[in-house]
Amino acid sequence: MLTLDPIQTLAAGGLCLLAGYDLRRRIPLLARFNIPASVIGGLVVALALLACRHWDYVPMRFDASLSRPLMIAFFASIGFNASVNLLRVSGPQVVLLLGLATFLAVVQNFVGIGVAKAFGLHPLFGIAAGSATLTGGPATGLAFAPLLEQAGLVGAASIAMASAMAGIVLGSIIGAPLATLLIERYRLARGSSATVAPAARVACATTTDAGSEAERFQSTLKHIVLLLFAMGVGAWISDGLHALGVTLPSYTGAMLVGALIRNLDDRFGWFRVSMPGIEGIGNICLSLFISVALMDLHLWELAGMAMPLLVDLALQTIVVVAFCCWPLLRLMGRDYDAAVITGGFAGFMLGITANAMAVMESLVERFGPAPRAFLVAPLVGAFLIDFTNAIVITFFINGWK
Repeated sequence: MLTLDPIQTLAAGGLCLLAGYDLRRRIPLLARFNIPASVIGGLVVALALLACRHWDYVPMRFDASLSRPLMIAFFASIGFNASVNLLRVSGPQVVLLLGLATFLAVVQNFVGIGVAKAFGLHPLFGIAAGSATLTGGPATGLAFAPLLEQAGLVGAASIAMASAMAGIVLGSIIGAPLATLLIERYRLARGSSATVAPAARVACATTTDAGSEAERFQSTLKHIVLLLFAMGVGAWISDGLHALGVTLPSYTGAMLVGALIRNLDDRFGWFRVSMPGIEGIGNICLSLFISVALMDLHLWELAGMAMPLLVDLALQTIVVVAFCCWPLLRLMGRDYDAAVITGGFAGFMLGITANAMAVMESLVERFGPAPRAFLVAPLVGAFLIDFTNAIVITFFINGWK
C-alpha cells in the first residue's frame, strides 16, 4: 500500500483539481449544472477507493493534514470581506439570511428528532444528524460530540462524522444544479457584458494595480503575508475562545483578524489591500482544500450506517431544496444574486461554507459576477450562523437529554 505524505497528498489534490476541470469540459452534463471542478476530481478518487475497498484492496492512504491550513487560509480571506462600509449597504440582507438560516437549523433538528423517534432511537441522534453537522459541518459536529455523549447518545462522534461527510457530498452536488435551474427557469442570468470569470477579474485587477512584474510580485507577497498573519494571530484567538469554553470552528479567529485588518485598511489605508488579490489566493486554497478533503473521504463509512441516517439525510435534503426554491429565493429578492445565494445556502446548510463558495464560484464562472451574493452568503455561512447554531444546538441538547 502506498502512503502519501502531506506534500504528496496536496500534489495529488492539485492533479485531481486539474482533472476535474478537464472532466467538466469533456462531459456536458457536469458543465450544464456547474459542478465545481474540485468536487468532480475529489469524488472520482473517493469513488475509486470505495470500489477498491469493496474488493478488500486499499491502494493508497493520504495524509490530509495540510487541508486544515488551506481551510483556515480560505476563511481568513472571507474575513477580509467583512467591511463595515459594505455591511451598511447589505446589512439588512445579512440579517435576513441569518434569520432564515437559523430558522432552518431549528427545522433540521426537529426533522432529525422525528426520524430518531420513528426508528426508536435517542432523540439526540436527530441533533447529531441535524444542525450540529449539516448547518455546522464536521468541526461543529465533533466539537459537540462529547456533550451529546454525556447527554446519552452513544457513538455521537461516529454519527456526527458520517452525517457531516454525507452532507459535504450532498452540498457539493446539489447547490450548483439547483441554482442553475432557478436561474434558467426565471431567466435571471446577467447579460453577457457582465460575464467575467473570477480568474479574469483577478488578472485585470492585478494588472491595473501593479504595472511591473516586481510590483505584482510584491503585491502577491503582501497579500500572502497578510493571510498568514491573520491565520497566526487568529490561532491564538481561537485557542483563547476554546479555553473560555466557547465552542466555535477553528477558523473563527483567522476570520476575525482578517475582518479587523480590512476595516483598519478601510479607515486608515495602512495596507492597501486589494480584494481581488486576497480572493484569488483564497479561491486557490478553497479549491485545493475541497479536492483533498473529498479525495480523502471514506465513503465506505457511510455505507455501513443505519437506515435512520439515510432516511434523515434524504428528508433533510428535500427540506433544504424546498426552502431554497420558494421562501429563500423570494425573500432574498428573486434576482440573479438571490439565485446564486440559494446555491451557496444549499451548500452550507447541507455541507460546509467551502461547498457554498465552490458552488457560487462555479455559477459566476458561467453566468457573471454576483457581488451581493459573495458578501452576504459567506458572512452568514462561514461566520454568523456558527454563533446562532451553537445556541440552537445547546437548547436542543438541554431539552432532549
